[in-house]
Amino acid sequence: MKFLDHLEEWLIAFLMAAATFIIFLAVVHRYASGLDIPWLQDELIQINMSWAQELCIYMFVWMAKFGAAYGVRTGIHVGVDVLINRLNTPWRNKFVIFGLLAGAFFTGLVGTFGAEFVYDIAQHDSTSEVMEVPMWIVYLAVPLGSYLMCFRFLQVAWNFHKTGELPKHDHAHVEGLDEEISGGKA
Repeated sequence: MKFLDHLEEWLIAFLMAAATFIIFLAVVHRYASGLDIPWLQDELIQINMSWAQELCIYMFVWMAKFGAAYGVRTGIHVGVDVLINRLNTPWRNKFVIFGLLAGAFFTGLVGTFGAEFVYDIAQHDSTSEVMEVPMWIVYLAVPLGSYLMCFRFLQVAWNFHKTGELPKHDHAHVEGLDEEISGGKA
């Protein structure tokens, strides 16, 4: 599980960093191309950066799908649980389990419909407009991210069933720091 957790975190971090860097380069390129320096304009106009916007859009889609699964795992999704928290413990637990299983069911459906869509679109030669990437690769984020999110809902439901605890995001906690500190003292 730690491998999947770290893979999820590294993928999200990589996509965020890469998209930020690409957007920065595209903005600098656009700004510098407008400077009234003839030799610089000539050189920069020859560099085609039209792919940057399309790539960043696709990267943000992948980031959002995997970020949603990360949100379920770590408890950072916004939830309206005022009424549920007012219920007595047995009823509260039933509603929490129902909500988690409903989330798993919904994301499982989205993953299945997304997989069917990706399969259908892979049968055609559809490519993205600028980068000419096969569109099935772009849309693959939907079933992969949705199935991961479904798995995370089931994982949280199982853990809640066993321990009665939901993941709670602590803004002051830095993940991995406890292991680093205890490893340094040993």
